[in-house]
Amino acid sequence: MESLSPNSEVRLMLAQCFRTLTTSTDDKDIIAALQTLHSYLGEGPDSTTTSVQRAEFRRAHYTRTLQFLLSNIQADWLHGLTAAQRTELWDGLFLHGPPDQALLVLMEGIGTLRPSANLDHLVSITERFLQSGRLGDLLWSYCLAMAPSDSPQLRETLLGRIVSLPDLTANRLHPNNKPLFLPQQYYTLLATEMLTALEQTCQALKDGTDCSLTFVAQTLGKVCIQGHSDIVLAVMAPRLSACTCSDMVWQRVCWKLLENIPQRWIESVLTGLVQAVSGPDALGRIIGNLVLTDKKAQFVITHKLLLLQYKYETRVLRIVLGYLAADRERRPLLIQVLRSVSQAWANPSAVKHTPLEQQLYVSKALLLSVSLLRDSELQELRSELLQCMLSGMQSHLDSSVVQIRRVGMVVGECLSSRMDINGTKLKFEYDQDEETQELLSLMTPVTSDEPEPEPVDGADTPQETEEVTPSTQNVSSQNKSGPQPLKTDPDSDLDSDDELTPYDMSGDQEMNQASPPRYLRDCLETLISSEDPVRVELSLKVAESLVRKNVFAAKEISVQLTKVLLHMEDKYSINGFLSLRQATMVALAATDCIPVTQYLTTEFYSLNYSLRQRLDILEVLALAAQELSQPFTEKRDPSISVATSADLAPYPGDNPIHWRQVVEKRIQSKTKRLRKGATQPPAKATPNRYAPVAGHFFFPLLRNYDKPQVTFDLLGSDHLVLGRLIHTLGLFMHLAVNAPIAAQMGRALLDFVWAVRYHVDQMVRRGVLFAVCSVFLSMPSQNLLLDLSDQLFETRTWLADVAEGDPDADCRSLAVQSLVLLDKSLKKQLQDPQALSLES
Repeated sequence: MESLSPNSEVRLMLAQCFRTLTTSTDDKDIIAALQTLHSYLGEGPDSTTTSVQRAEFRRAHYTRTLQFLLSNIQADWLHGLTAAQRTELWDGLFLHGPPDQALLVLMEGIGTLRPSANLDHLVSITERFLQSGRLGDLLWSYCLAMAPSDSPQLRETLLGRIVSLPDLTANRLHPNNKPLFLPQQYYTLLATEMLTALEQTCQALKDGTDCSLTFVAQTLGKVCIQGHSDIVLAVMAPRLSACTCSDMVWQRVCWKLLENIPQRWIESVLTGLVQAVSGPDALGRIIGNLVLTDKKAQFVITHKLLLLQYKYETRVLRIVLGYLAADRERRPLLIQVLRSVSQAWANPSAVKHTPLEQQLYVSKALLLSVSLLRDSELQELRSELLQCMLSGMQSHLDSSVVQIRRVGMVVGECLSSRMDINGTKLKFEYDQDEETQELLSLMTPVTSDEPEPEPVDGADTPQETEEVTPSTQNVSSQNKSGPQPLKTDPDSDLDSDDELTPYDMSGDQEMNQASPPRYLRDCLETLISSEDPVRVELSLKVAESLVRKNVFAAKEISVQLTKVLLHMEDKYSINGFLSLRQATMVALAATDCIPVTQYLTTEFYSLNYSLRQRLDILEVLALAAQELSQPFTEKRDPSISVATSADLAPYPGDNPIHWRQVVEKRIQSKTKRLRKGATQPPAKATPNRYAPVAGHFFFPLLRNYDKPQVTFDLLGSDHLVLGRLIHTLGLFMHLAVNAPIAAQMGRALLDFVWAVRYHVDQMVRRGVLFAVCSVFLSMPSQNLLLDLSDQLFETRTWLADVAEGDPDADCRSLAVQSLVLLDKSLKKQLQDPQALSLES
């Protein structure tokens, strides 16, 4: 007879074992059949199988065997085994065979079985599979296989089961999932097993054995693309950084690992890696010159991480740019990055349409790139950087956002200092904050892999303080001890005047020869004609109080005094000049409302006014409207002077009612009451002084906004004034709540802001959205539905677009608030149709 082939022999033996397990009722036969199956794995007590038969069984029949066992998981012969026999003979077949086939069958069984004891048994086997290191054996088996023996579809399925195991088990076992299957524990285990496979690969290469990292690279890429790069690379990056410090084989293995990651997954791996490594040197050892050989990696490192995304910390920018600058072959990419970043920073369209966070991120990248340049490279790029600095500063300083202007100043200072143009450096005055301190600190590159120190304001301050403190304490102790007697000369006379203690004159005040004016008209004459700085300052300081004390005199010269104050300049550098002038103008507008308001609103669109004066007009009108809208609680007559009333106050002993008040207070203090009512009378209702004059504040400012002048183009270049104007109109609308004219004001305001709702300046868009919020807050809901029914749908669509796509975060927030207010008003009105019919 001809001998059977190994495949036929294994097939016949398996058929006999399956028949025995299916039909036999003898426990000895069952155990013998299971031991025979174990012998093909090379683990039986008397294994008589050859290596060829075992290899054939592993290749072609192992998966079929496990599927047969799963199909008979409820069989009587299985439950007839003892716990020890089941663990050794049945469970062992899953734990000692080819790990890739075992994992696929186990995951298929978990997805097929219903919740039962059999499912729990299968879950426990899977848990032991992971705990015993079989996942590492799986990865290592693919490292040894130089040529793939399975189909691409099967490998893709296996990758999906490995990477998605937490999701698959959670869908089937929730809420009874195992802790090992949770993402944090599982992906940490997977990262450890990948490191083990890489370590075995390094050792095999040193021993002269070829290995393949394709499957490990695919596993790493698929894990990262599914969003688990932070967990996996937090474990792998420190280990790879440490191993590549002194071992060149480890470096070559890491480079090959990154090269074998598929193109569609390389971005997620690199973005996770730059956040996990400790510094640019570690990144260079791990990925090598990948940016020079892989176009996708080059795009991610040199463009996407720097210009398209801005969510990363400054440390990531240091690592990426430091990596490009660390190697001679990669430095041309640093020059390329500097050119692209400088163009983006200087682009006026980007300044207007990109979020503030992204502009700050690009500014950091620009400063870091410049700080990493060598002197020779800086000389070659001097003209380009100078052009970038001038155009970029112009774009930033033209912005109406304070933070953007401040960023332009800081970057301009740093660039001019680095380029050292003819020994001149730019210097601006701006408020120091955390952002500016961080930008200034970026000009000093951090080259070590240790965690970079956070910028600390005034790092040398403590040392200087310690040096100055002793002398300061001595001086302060001398000052606190009071005036000390002067030391006398031993040769002087005993009755010398030097022994006399001098008077303490520290609290003395210098007497002014000029006295403040007591009449408002004298104050006006001084402000118009006087050239004495002292008299002008005194007049300006008492002007507000004089206006509020004497209303009748203020009304006679209110417009004239407002005109003088509006055109007045700080020629004498008076302390608080702007606040004193503004307070007086506000008092005039609140005291003689209609004439002063008519004058200010008319002058707002007149010729020969600076932008500062127009902004002052808007501020005065806004503050005056706020004052008029508040309840008037002054009990005394405003025309009576406070000083006069104080001078005429009688002596307490001459007041006949005084003794009665004293007695009443004593009685009240000694009387005990079980219950005491309200001790203060309820607040007295007062009329709203702003509601009757709201139209005088509001409508004149809408008169000539679309008529450009020689020095004032509201809809053109003067967008700062336009934004402030819309904010002021929105404030007027908000203060007019419950006023009869509110509905008319709301319609006019919506018509005005509708034309500029897509303005390029974000301050104007913020003003538009604030005005829309004010309309929805102040207009009655029935008027919204009746008077603005044609515009509400279009307005709501526009607000939804802004809330979703506006680059400014404040604009998005205001749009969401406006949508909430609009929906709330419409819902309230639609739920009460009777009120709507009665109002109509």
